[in-house]
Amino acid sequence: MAGQPYDYVIVGGGSAGCVLAARLSERAANRVCLLEAGDDYAPGEEPPEVLDSFAGTAHSNPRFTWAGLTCAFSPRPSNAPDERKRPRYTQGRVIGGGSSVNGMISIRGLPADYDDWQARGASGWGWEGVLPFFRKLETDTDFDGPMHGKDGPVPLRRIFPDRWPGYTRAVMEAVKEQGFRYHEDQNATFEDGYYPLAICNMNDSRVSAAIAYLTRAVRARGNLTILGGVHAERLAFDGVRVTGIHVRRNGRAETIGAKEVIVSTGAIHSPALLMRSGIGPAAHLRDHGIDVIADRPGVGQHLMEHPGVNIGAYMKRAARLPPGMRRQMLAGMRFSSGHEGCPPADMYLVPTNKAAWHAIGTRLGLVMIWVNRSYSTGQVTLKSPDPAAEPDVDFNMCSDPRDLNRLVAATRMAAALHNAPAIRDAVHEIFPISYSDRARKLGVYGRWNRIQTAIGGAVMDSSSFARRTIIRTLIADGPSLDELIADDATAEAWVRQTVLGHWHASCTCRMGAADDPGAVTDPAGRVYGVEGLRVCDASIMPMVPSANTNIPTIMVGEKIAAAVLEGR
Repeated sequence: MAGQPYDYVIVGGGSAGCVLAARLSERAANRVCLLEAGDDYAPGEEPPEVLDSFAGTAHSNPRFTWAGLTCAFSPRPSNAPDERKRPRYTQGRVIGGGSSVNGMISIRGLPADYDDWQARGASGWGWEGVLPFFRKLETDTDFDGPMHGKDGPVPLRRIFPDRWPGYTRAVMEAVKEQGFRYHEDQNATFEDGYYPLAICNMNDSRVSAAIAYLTRAVRARGNLTILGGVHAERLAFDGVRVTGIHVRRNGRAETIGAKEVIVSTGAIHSPALLMRSGIGPAAHLRDHGIDVIADRPGVGQHLMEHPGVNIGAYMKRAARLPPGMRRQMLAGMRFSSGHEGCPPADMYLVPTNKAAWHAIGTRLGLVMIWVNRSYSTGQVTLKSPDPAAEPDVDFNMCSDPRDLNRLVAATRMAAALHNAPAIRDAVHEIFPISYSDRARKLGVYGRWNRIQTAIGGAVMDSSSFARRTIIRTLIADGPSLDELIADDATAEAWVRQTVLGHWHASCTCRMGAADDPGAVTDPAGRVYGVEGLRVCDASIMPMVPSANTNIPTIMVGEKIAAAVLEGR
């Protein structure tokens, strides 16, 4: 592109990128350009799939995600290192990024999470340092007080127990019988118990970061340019100073100049872009024929997620979502494993009253269990220097024994929970879920899958034999619930085989002190070893917080934007 360079080019229009674009362009002297690989939608033109309160509609649609991105959740077997499950890993490829396809759960995490960030070298990112930015981003429609914001761009609300559908109500009743207490506000109360989930949703419609921050008034600013359909290939350099970004737009190569580039493409693609550009582990870059600009061993390392498993149930009609209700995740439970060396409130459980967008999914409920304070780490590496090639993503889940042992114990707890009368009265069948390749393919949003599942769902309702056969062949071809409860070894093997993530990838360009060789950025997001470059997304988190990562990532965007505007 010809002309003067922008003051700031933001690469990636996701949860953090939208915040940066809105905040940096508030200052009229700043010329700001926001680049998004996927489609941009103006206010009022968002597709109905994105606006849907049921997250699976957008999440399962390849139109809004990186269709070729796959991962390995579990470690490579030592006796067969090339044999790995490679399921798709969903990352948003649309304006709003993950906030346009995720579950809309809006939890901050624990104060201890952020105090730990500060202890790990992210100066200023302790709880007292981040709380003002959590307040700044939100308008909490349910609660007032010093813990909450009332005039931020992101509206938060909750659906309280009187409106919970049958299966959700049954699971939470079983939890209550186990002695867990009910609390109303998970973003201000940090003890164990069950809560209505805070969600970024208004009038039964998703509010993505794009909807919240890139309003008509913001888009009308003469100093803000938003470009969709732009694929970032490599950073442009003059020595060690970043001068812009090489992109491909409408099939043509272009270079967009910038006084400063802020990379906000997420914990998978941000490290990949840095490595393709010569910033990363020197030996790995040289293996791919990439000239080393800055040897930063931490780029792509320390990949974190929330490892989890699912228990499924075939719901009776009365327990399913009532007609007209789209929202399927309404409640969650924070609980402590009690495992040696692990903090309180380190585990999480969420019932969902609808497992997938299609007709079989409307009949299936899930209890999702995950390690909310995880320790296993993986890596993102390059398969090729080709910008069109997706990186190699290895989460290495449950490689840390603390994660494995806690998830096994939580699996058995959740399995036993399903023997509670409240749940047994709400369902026909209960089973541990082992996703087959056929089930994954059936989950892709499309007309043919809609037809197949409509037929399958009707058959499952009409015949218990057909129902059990379809469940066994399509969804649950592993051990039974009773086998998981009875035997540790069976439960451990099942966890290792079926563990998956929750699209909370983080920590691959982590913040840290200048003398930390694994740190990639300083606490203001500036990349060590080069000039004119920041990273601002979930990749800079030193540890994954005890929360779904969307609201923490928006907070990161707010805090880094403030640092930029303050000249830090």
